[in-house]
Amino acid sequence: QVLLVESGGGSVQAGGSLRLSCAASGGTFAGYAMGWFRQAPGKEREFVSAIAWSGSSTYYAVSVKGRFTISRDNAKNTVYLQMTSLKPEDTAVYFCAAEVNAARLSNGIVSFWGQGTQVTVSS
Repeated sequence: QVLLVESGGGSVQAGGSLRLSCAASGGTFAGYAMGWFRQAPGKEREFVSAIAWSGSSTYYAVSVKGRFTISRDNAKNTVYLQMTSLKPEDTAVYFCAAEVNAARLSNGIVSFWGQGTQVTVSS
């Protein structure tokens, strides 16, 4: 069992930046690909980004590519999502996720979820 705890959410104006963190415990962090999903009010949860256990491969949704950057620090059991040039449509609850590989994450297959952190972008 892997426990995932997100932090770093908040409110920001359009064009601003935020960095989300997800701390993992209870499992072998380096053995999992990690990712981020988000869910806006009234919408389905959607894939945002994923990173392989080694950090060598990354995946991004088209809507965030070029604005968001995913990274991980296996020594700290933490994955990050640096979000820049934020838009009001980025407003959502952001969830951290873990799966055996990043390709499965990018296809919405998730073994472990965090509880989510709210990101609100105002215009």
